[in-house]
Amino acid sequence: MVSIKDIAKQAGVSISTVSYALNGSRKVTDETTARILAVAKELNYIPNAAARTLKTRETKIVGVFLTDFSGAFYGDLLQGTKETLTQKGYDLIVCSGKQSHRMLPERMIDGAIILDETFDSEELINYANRGHKLVVLDRELRHKNVNQVLLDNKAGATLAAEYLIGLGHRRIYAVTGPAGSYDSRQRLQAVKQSAERTEGLTFSIIEGDFNKAAGERAAKQILSDTGGIAAVFCFNDEMAVGMYNYLASAHPEVRIGEHIHIVGFDNMELAEYTHPRLATIDYSKHKWGALAAEQLIKLITGQPVDNERIYVTLVRGESARQVRPN
Repeated sequence: MVSIKDIAKQAGVSISTVSYALNGSRKVTDETTARILAVAKELNYIPNAAARTLKTRETKIVGVFLTDFSGAFYGDLLQGTKETLTQKGYDLIVCSGKQSHRMLPERMIDGAIILDETFDSEELINYANRGHKLVVLDRELRHKNVNQVLLDNKAGATLAAEYLIGLGHRRIYAVTGPAGSYDSRQRLQAVKQSAERTEGLTFSIIEGDFNKAAGERAAKQILSDTGGIAAVFCFNDEMAVGMYNYLASAHPEVRIGEHIHIVGFDNMELAEYTHPRLATIDYSKHKWGALAAEQLIKLITGQPVDNERIYVTLVRGESARQVRPN
């Protein structure tokens, strides 16, 4: 492999002069820089990124850590992140799995955006104590090197519960996400509080997993319990679509929007094409990713930064009819 020593020898200059020239320093004249760059090109010189990182203490790369890549959720989030990082001169690496965690202690990236329940919060605090810059989207952590950009999960769950109660339901099912999900825990806490404030309301929990199969299983259980009159808050749209699929194939006599009302969360693109249109909690995933990137760059560059929250709204379902109290 060609080194700067080889370039220095062929160009007839010192190693330090080559180093200055390759890094754009004004300590070297334009004429000498041009000659050194020409020699480097002729020798097919490739800079040693690891050595440069040790010297400059930066890689200009940011990591986004996700629990997995399944479902339709991540596209807009990552696009918003990428666009903002590109504008600021940073590149993006998307990671998943325990082995990828070593990118932080080994300083292979300048900072990280965390939406990954495989990280223990104590582990993240340890990284922050060592000076690593982190933005968390899936937990609450207090540290000078950590910023929070969180969804307003509680507001979204409250909107969903109030919508279903307003349609006349007196029994609400909540289909949760995985046990380790911060967002699921926050939504469950809020919908429980709404149920407790409503006299005569029965509240039931079905454990889900943020995928269509979980929605199908929940639909089967709810129909077995109720015979068809029910209100369901699915903690994401993918489970709600699973319920739609099951009802359409196994129980077409149970009409969504008349017998059973379903509310999702995320307003993913597919929700627009359900019939009737799925009621859901909407927010900008693109903005969430962009804001997380902005906050991380501020941490990396030493700018003041405050925790942020992504606000939500309710998208009402089409043709939703009042039901008799159940």
